[in-house]
Amino acid sequence: MAIRVYVNTSVYKGAVDLAINAASQECVTQDKAGSLQWVVSEIVVDELQEAAERGRQVYEEHLPWTEFVSVSVGAVRLRDAYLKAGVVTTKWATDALHVALPSVHRYRGIVIWNFKHIVRFEKTPLYHGVNLINGVESLSINPPAEVITYEN
Repeated sequence: MAIRVYVNTSVYKGAVDLAINAASQECVTQDKAGSLQWVVSEIVVDELQEAAERGRQVYEEHLPWTEFVSVSVGAVRLRDAYLKAGVVTTKWATDALHVALPSVHRYRGIVIWNFKHIVRFEKTPLYHGVNLINGVESLSINPPAEVITYEN
């Protein structure tokens, strides 16, 4: 059974970025093979409008097996809780929403390359703490290299 993970825009962009491309490409391969079930939101779709053409192509190639989730009231409330707790500032509210969506919908995790505001040693416990206070389970927050399977 595939593991459902929310995939941030950065993974699509990373599939064409030479510095991080190997892990993103393997993540793409494993999604196609069915070991991962990618879930995206309209936020990802909007952000990809500004991405390089190849990043948009990777997204379009995945459409047949990509699941979509809408921004819900619960996700907006959780995002606001992250902002109120100071996990990130309002300037990075979209980043907080990327974490809130898979949290509220109880996905296994979020796959993301954002090391500035999300995948950080000091940030992930804060997201988890706000989730706990708000009755939401914690989720795994990882870059693609940490979610791909290296053995069968």
